[in-house]
Amino acid sequence: MPHRKKVLAIVLAGGEGKRLMPLTEDRAKPAVPFGGSYRLIDFALSNIVNSGYLQVVVLTQYKSHSLDRHVSETWRLSTQLGNYVTTVPAQQRRGKDWFLGSANAIYQSMNLIDDAKPDIVVVVGADHVYRMDFSAMVDFHISSGARATVAGVRQPMEMVTSFGVIETDPEDVTRITRFVEKPSSTAPLPDDPDAFLASMGNYVFDTDALVEALRADEAREDTAHDMGGDIMPWFADRGEAAVYDFTHNDVPGSTERDRQYWRDVGTLDSYYDSHMDLIRPLPVFNLYNYSWPIYTYGVQAPPAKLVRGPHGEGGVATDSMLSAGVLITGGRVRESVLSPKVYVENDATVGQSVLMDNVRIGEGAVVERCILDKNVVVPPGVRVGVDHEEDRARGLTVTPSGLTVAPKNYRFGR
Repeated sequence: MPHRKKVLAIVLAGGEGKRLMPLTEDRAKPAVPFGGSYRLIDFALSNIVNSGYLQVVVLTQYKSHSLDRHVSETWRLSTQLGNYVTTVPAQQRRGKDWFLGSANAIYQSMNLIDDAKPDIVVVVGADHVYRMDFSAMVDFHISSGARATVAGVRQPMEMVTSFGVIETDPEDVTRITRFVEKPSSTAPLPDDPDAFLASMGNYVFDTDALVEALRADEAREDTAHDMGGDIMPWFADRGEAAVYDFTHNDVPGSTERDRQYWRDVGTLDSYYDSHMDLIRPLPVFNLYNYSWPIYTYGVQAPPAKLVRGPHGEGGVATDSMLSAGVLITGGRVRESVLSPKVYVENDATVGQSVLMDNVRIGEGAVVERCILDKNVVVPPGVRVGVDHEEDRARGLTVTPSGLTVAPKNYRFGR
């Protein structure tokens, strides 16, 4: 019987997420709520455990309390068989510095690799929305003979300055010749002149090769200690790097519409757009694929409820997602995502918005094209997202696209 490779999964979850401010003002980016019931990190962790990898460490750093609590409450695996999902904070094991970059985060946590003694290390980012079977990528990595493999997702050429770009050998499109962060231009794919391969931030390494690369990176002075900017170019220059095209990844229960879905939710607008993807009648990303579930914490709350208001007006929600504990009493909700325990009162209107836990919309209030973080209270009759100058005067964030964002615990004046 062939030796079954032992795999350790490392989730990089220390990101500050400045472009998601104010949603990351009080939490790490991977802890940002998403899709009503989830946190962003749930997508990475669900993909890992659904792939059959049950030894997982989550490296944290920036404002990690809510992330640590979510992982500890949600991701409990049986320890009898040696399975675990555990958060590991920056510990200054290799000096007095905190994590200096994604590669340095792993270097400073080398004891985790020493303890687990894996043959293969899977390294995954914690802030993208997608489904992926990592076991298929691991199989590809082993068969390719490469020592490092990165997952690549096809993106339109106009996005080339926004991603790490993977360039391959025309004679062998799986072999990386150049890996560069956010170049001004790149050659298109041989089979698609309008697209290039962008790094998904997901990697597979032979353990000894990863350790060698991290030690070499630590010894250099001209490095940002970054997995994409420094480690993958190091492997590419040595001819030891391969790319796994996400196009070839098949997940049980996926359809042609959603099987290649991958969204980088690093900005407020992309975060909002990914929510709008969820509420279409035929969603671009299907949360209802029970063959590859996305796991999260089970909120203790009653079912969502839509009832008549005090004057007999019915509570209505169309093209929307309603989480547990949502209560709509005579209000109207359209094209929106409501997280647990949101309350929409009589004659209030919510349109094309994302409301997080415990948000309360007062009687007659209007909320249009907004993200309202946890515990925000909109008083009766107040309008948000309608007059952007008024929103700015209140201290709210308004993006160039006209999206209004209220931070956690914000209280509006009347």
